[in-house]
Amino acid sequence: MSYQSGFKEGLFAGQTVFIPGGGGGLGRCIAHELASLGASVVLAGRTLEKLERTEAEITEDGGVVLGCYSLELRDEEAVVDLVAKVIEQHGPMDGLVNAAGGQFPAHLENLSLNGWNAVLENNLTSYFLVAREVFKQCMRERGGSIVNIGADYESGMPGMGHNGAARAGLSNFTFTAASEWARSGVRVNCVIPGFIATTGLDRYPEEDWQALASIDRRIPLARHGTAAEISAMVVFLLSDMAAYVTGANFRVDGGLHNGAGSFVFQPGDAQNVRTFNGFHRDELPKLLQQ
Repeated sequence: MSYQSGFKEGLFAGQTVFIPGGGGGLGRCIAHELASLGASVVLAGRTLEKLERTEAEITEDGGVVLGCYSLELRDEEAVVDLVAKVIEQHGPMDGLVNAAGGQFPAHLENLSLNGWNAVLENNLTSYFLVAREVFKQCMRERGGSIVNIGADYESGMPGMGHNGAARAGLSNFTFTAASEWARSGVRVNCVIPGFIATTGLDRYPEEDWQALASIDRRIPLARHGTAAEISAMVVFLLSDMAAYVTGANFRVDGGLHNGAGSFVFQPGDAQNVRTFNGFHRDELPKLLQQ
């Protein structure tokens, strides 16, 4: 069995896509779908073991992984060198998917400066460094598409203020880069997932698992999303079908940002709600298996 994408076979044939964060979660799913559509993918991240697992899966499914690279994406020199190395070894990049974020829950009053800086560097600085270098070393001369994976920040993010600040910055960086780089034929967009059923949810403290599992009560479509539903939006934005789309946020959250009800409206039971999950190697988080 292979990835069951809704996009046409060979959509990315002959193209190379760089995916920092391709070793797990959303990045792993996106790498699988792009490879199934003919892209040659390059994976990067902190943990080589995770990257090599994704590589082995994609290779077994008949896809192409040009290389796996372990590095600290917050390190400017390491990012500059890696982008140069990837281009030298594998040729120019047609797409970039920045999917290597990471955060932890903390109230602002208890948050250390080191913790604040670490999350901003994970979810903003690293994205900037990778995108800047891919543009300077490759896309400025030939165009391309960049998709950042963000998070919704517009109503604040109590308990995750450091992450909210980083994601707000990421969206603004997306808008600015889209304007500055458009005349080079480079499109830049940001996908904002809601609560997605990946194993990344299991990294939260177990005392939070029940709240995470029952979040569907607040979602109009009354369920968690799938990684494949995020990947589908990323694939569209990378493709030529989105050739006139740049500088925008795209929520994929089941309507969570609008809320499921109000003081004058209480939603009934969900009916006829569909799910798309073409990812044949998807893994459900433990907190949703209970």
